[in-house]
Amino acid sequence: MARVSASRSLFPSLLLISSLLLAFQTHVFSRTVAKPPIVKGLSWNYYFLECPKLERIIRKHLEDVFKKDNGQAPGLLRLFFHDCFANGCDASILLNGVGEDDEKQHPANFGLRQEAIQTIENLRVLIYKQCLPVVSCSDILVTAAREAVRQLGGPDFDVPLGRKDSLTFNASAPDNLPPPFFRTDELLEVFGARNFDASEVVALSGAHTYGRAHCPSLFNRTTETDPPIDPAFKDKLIATCPNDESPNTVDLDVRTPTKFDNMYYINLLNRQGVFTSDQDLASHPKTKEVVNRFASDQKQFFNTFADAFVKVSQINVITDRQGKGEIRDKCFSPNKRKSSVASVAEEVVELAENI
Repeated sequence: MARVSASRSLFPSLLLISSLLLAFQTHVFSRTVAKPPIVKGLSWNYYFLECPKLERIIRKHLEDVFKKDNGQAPGLLRLFFHDCFANGCDASILLNGVGEDDEKQHPANFGLRQEAIQTIENLRVLIYKQCLPVVSCSDILVTAAREAVRQLGGPDFDVPLGRKDSLTFNASAPDNLPPPFFRTDELLEVFGARNFDASEVVALSGAHTYGRAHCPSLFNRTTETDPPIDPAFKDKLIATCPNDESPNTVDLDVRTPTKFDNMYYINLLNRQGVFTSDQDLASHPKTKEVVNRFASDQKQFFNTFADAFVKVSQINVITDRQGKGEIRDKCFSPNKRKSSVASVAEEVVELAENI
């Protein structure tokens, strides 16, 4: 009789939870019809049950971080792209090598902000204090990068979650990152291999609307005239970067260097692109009209960027924990062993998602 009574008392609770889930999913669907498609295993409401305050925790902490150091915003966005485009969005870029180089030591990752890297681990600590240990470092990085765009004036958009963290890193994976001296044909080829079109390439390049560049990555702009460069702008680059070993840095956007907006495209039209890969977009037949559109219509840039960001965030994601991925106990190292609490918690999340 006791068992029957317990079952009866449990049924209304289960019914309520099921109703809430159905209502939530209906609401999400009603406002995400226009959202880009997502890969199997990811969801727009992945942590709804186990960590409903996830985005609020990340948003509030980063508000405080950016007030003290707004340079971390472009640092986080760069960290996100260099993780996803190199080896898939699996937080492998956060793993520290023990007696060997990791991905962060690759030349393509020169200048990654250590403070931004530490911010991801700080966020993990905060999240684990308020939620079960079910949120991956890769999901934290993706969400933090979105906030780095939104909080400095860029578009506000949802990101699908449910990624698992990699078990290892690949020190040569950053070879896949396009260098700043690439011409547009080369950019289109690299991005095209991952199914990005010309508009998406131009929009993603717009991430250079804030942040700073190191002299070695732009020195060729001080010695070359193709793509074209504004003479006064060139003189400023030469003054800041007298040689390719200078430790100095240059604002990527000469007009609004700490704001995420469409001024980057205005710079290109004025031949003030810092990188060759940027400036060449303004004259290439497949991209110049897109540059002009984004320069005159910030909303169109924001919409295209948001969809392209979500697309990048799904490159080669891991959604399976069976020997392929995990939820790291610390973002900088793979787990030594899986705790029973973490395993059970992850199964609850995946069960909720299946419901």
